[in-house]
Amino acid sequence: MSRKQWFLKGMKAGIPISLGYFAVAIALGISARQAGIPSLAAAITSLLINASAGEHVGFTLIAAGASFLEVAVMEAIANARYLLMSAALSQKLKPNIGIFQRLLLGFTVTDEIFGISIGLPVPLDPCFTYGAFCVATLGWTSGTYLGAMLGGILPAFVLSALSVGLYGMFISVFVPEAKKNRVVAALVVISFAASAAFTYIPYLNMIDEGIRIIILTVVISLIAAILFPVKDKDEKEKEEE
Repeated sequence: MSRKQWFLKGMKAGIPISLGYFAVAIALGISARQAGIPSLAAAITSLLINASAGEHVGFTLIAAGASFLEVAVMEAIANARYLLMSAALSQKLKPNIGIFQRLLLGFTVTDEIFGISIGLPVPLDPCFTYGAFCVATLGWTSGTYLGAMLGGILPAFVLSALSVGLYGMFISVFVPEAKKNRVVAALVVISFAASAAFTYIPYLNMIDEGIRIIILTVVISLIAAILFPVKDKDEKEKEEE
């Protein structure tokens, strides 16, 4: 496939992500307005950050009058998981991809875009991820702008419904792979159980959500890599022989 074909394929894959982002970003935009951030500034923030948890943390701290240092530290913690995702994607890239494209790819990574990119059965062409990002960020940015415009007009039950949309969309990313692979299905169940444990068990629930995600991601993926390593093409061919 040419780079243009990869880009168009990524755009197509990014459409449902964009729709989900738009709904969730409306609630985020409302929180930005409540923090005293103008609509345009909120939209630019979504365009540059691409992270719901990071933006929500930032808006909350701004509303509380936190210092620049406090905001910077909390943003680093909340978004640190993207370092892991970017590192994982780098292992899937073609070997001739340069440093500039790798940095640009890291900027475009979100949970959902990572899901569709890492799930490709072939080496990743960055143009696929770029295409998905270009479409998805339109929904994220425009949703934030609309939410900031609406302010506090929408009732609470509508905001609650919108906040669930992103989780449903993310589930749709890994369910197809879990249906095909028993190991992935088991890891999904284990991840849910471990996340619940960190949420309800005393002392564990005191760990910041961003750090919690990093711990669970590193530990579970490390155990899975040791116990169920993914065989490359050469190893599969040797076994077949």
